[in-house]
Amino acid sequence: MVEILTPEQILENFQKFTKFIENSFRGERQEKLLKLVSDYEDRIALAPASDNVGYHNAFPGGYVEHVMRVIEMAVNYYSYLKDTVGVEFLNNVTLEEVMFAALNHDLGKIGVGDEPYYEVNTSDWHVRNQGKIYKKNNNLVHMSVPDRSVFLLNSYGISFSENEYLAIKIHDGLYDASNEAYLK
Repeated sequence: MVEILTPEQILENFQKFTKFIENSFRGERQEKLLKLVSDYEDRIALAPASDNVGYHNAFPGGYVEHVMRVIEMAVNYYSYLKDTVGVEFLNNVTLEEVMFAALNHDLGKIGVGDEPYYEVNTSDWHVRNQGKIYKKNNNLVHMSVPDRSVFLLNSYGISFSENEYLAIKIHDGLYDASNEAYLK
């Protein structure tokens, strides 16, 4: 069964998403992130996080709900590591880097310009037999989600650290073959 969020839940999640940016980042970085979010407001608020009912959050509003859950888990894991393993282990990674990477790891799933990443699948057969309720937009230039995430951040002049870049780039682990060189 596909989860359905009410319009009120979608709005509430989007407001939490925006508030997170306001509370977690400062200065020019915050301003540029909020500009990106403002420019893509409807798309971000309504985007699914995946195309298939067998995957995570394949429903309108699923993107924001997924990103907020990833942020929460990343922050909790960072705190756990800091408390149990110690600062020495994390001295090259800041909490802000963790939050930024979690916030933007799937940013490429909003698409770019007037083109969304996902479109409603009009093939009843694919929906019924494969659970593919969305399909990838063929009007977009081929780019992996992490690469499009980095492209979008760059197009808004949002700078990021090496740690943030790598976290965004390799967040899919070995599910993405291009990450093998980074992870092995």
